[in-house]
Amino acid sequence: MPPVGDELEQPYFGKLTAFLKEERREHTVYPPEPEVFQALESTPYHQVRVLILGQDPYHGEGQAHGLAFSVCPGVKPPPSLVNIFKELRDDLGCTIPDNGYLMPWARQGVLLLNAVLTVRAHEPNSHKNKGWEKFTDRVIRAVSEQEEPVVFVLWGGYARKKLKLIDTDRHTVVESAHPSPLSVRNGFFGSRPFSRINEALRASGREPIDWQIPDIHKP
Repeated sequence: MPPVGDELEQPYFGKLTAFLKEERREHTVYPPEPEVFQALESTPYHQVRVLILGQDPYHGEGQAHGLAFSVCPGVKPPPSLVNIFKELRDDLGCTIPDNGYLMPWARQGVLLLNAVLTVRAHEPNSHKNKGWEKFTDRVIRAVSEQEEPVVFVLWGGYARKKLKLIDTDRHTVVESAHPSPLSVRNGFFGSRPFSRINEALRASGREPIDWQIPDIHKP
């Protein structure tokens, strides 16, 4: 986890913890409790090369597992992820995989961070403004404080509001419309984010990302 452990001791985080305890007692909450911090655990702070920012977790059964835009193996990729794979195919020629499990990206230093880390089942944005945003803003700032250049990926108006947290003199920001079906044709398709990310990494002397997600179910 980034050096933001002191945030866990702040009063707002105590209130957030109490809220989540009550929510899990009364409702189904995603992702499962052990996976809430999966993004931060899967991509160690000093290995972060790219930060892709999402809004809040998928709210369907079995989808969210703590990485933004990713779903567990065996779960049908949601529309936004399908569009990400289409753009990846058109941008870099990657084949569309048979799964939506993005852990291979996380293991290469792509921090797949949602601004809000939990959600009530079938109720998108149900946990916004409860404290998560303050915590993840601190994470974004901490990544921006890294000495090595990082590529920040801001898809859609919500993510773009976080631009003020990033030192744009030292880091690269890749912006476009969101990959959701509502806005995908208004600037996401054709934006070539993945080649732009790799170009920025190479320019700063860092290894590019291998964006190809491997198939899980081989014929």
